[in-house]
Amino acid sequence: MITRPIATLSETRRKTLSIDRRGATISEVAALAGVSTGTASKALNGRGTMRPETRQRVRQAADQLGFVVNAAARSLQTGRTYTVGMITTDTIGRFSIPLLIGAEDALGAGQMSVFLCDARDDPIREQYYLRTLLGRKVDGIIVTGRRTQARAPIGADLPVPVVYAFISSTDPRDCSVVPDEADGARRAIRHLLDTGRTRIAHVTGPEHHHSATVRATAAGDSLGGAGLALAAPVLYGEWTEAWGRQAAGILLSCGADVDAVFCGSDQIARGVAEGLQESGRAVPGDVALVGFDNWDVMVDACRPALTSIDMDLEGIGRTAAELLLTAINGTPAHGPVARPCRLVPRASTAAF
Repeated sequence: MITRPIATLSETRRKTLSIDRRGATISEVAALAGVSTGTASKALNGRGTMRPETRQRVRQAADQLGFVVNAAARSLQTGRTYTVGMITTDTIGRFSIPLLIGAEDALGAGQMSVFLCDARDDPIREQYYLRTLLGRKVDGIIVTGRRTQARAPIGADLPVPVVYAFISSTDPRDCSVVPDEADGARRAIRHLLDTGRTRIAHVTGPEHHHSATVRATAAGDSLGGAGLALAAPVLYGEWTEAWGRQAAGILLSCGADVDAVFCGSDQIARGVAEGLQESGRAVPGDVALVGFDNWDVMVDACRPALTSIDMDLEGIGRTAAELLLTAINGTPAHGPVARPCRLVPRASTAAF
């Protein structure tokens, strides 16, 4: 195809001014870009195969003319609404907001929008939002929450693909994107061993909680692989600073000789740091400390700044959205997809 260079603004000034009053059409964008109307449509909707410079020229023409894609017309043409629903049980947004940011990063490239629905741990509300999203003809749904524990599928034989993010589905046929929490725990133990700590304790959340048991088991196994064992029995409690302070007191009162504590959450770790320091133990001089979640509110407020395990929530959201797009396009994935964690070192594990 022979094309001509895009016209300069001065050459199209009079034409653009008249278009502004009534709105540009796809034909005018195509004419300005020197391509066919069909090529212009594909370029603006992210479809078809064409040279990058052609797609760029069309988008430049659309910007110059102030052309806005007609969402209704695009939906009629493709049979899609270019919308995705996200249903969460994470009322405060601690986990769902980073996941949403990651999902929007992936979906934005395809000019897709996300409807966020907070089910508030209420099954009735969750089903209401599910029906509402299906009624709006969304192209797909992401289900998430504040726990990594597997949950029952949100529905059976749904007309659109569903991907679970952070949480997982109990149905092995469903696609679930989850953090590899065992990997995170192993990274925490390896880091403490690398800094010369060998007498390591573990303080975590409720024993019935999936994350608590997975992280505790991985920590013990990782130490066992190094020919060591936990310096004290695992202390299960709550995901709070108050429990962390209490756990520090328990470790000290029972005479546990520890030089490091790996905590199941940053909130617990901050409480442990306060409890140790109030008892005259220096962090990290006497006891090194690692948390889990890399929650900026906690790691920055902890004194000293807290080394922590980051689950890359935005990355989980991006991966979930990418897999959802693949499913929308006819190639669904099945089963769990585990994403590795990363360790973020700070002063609480500095070598002395």
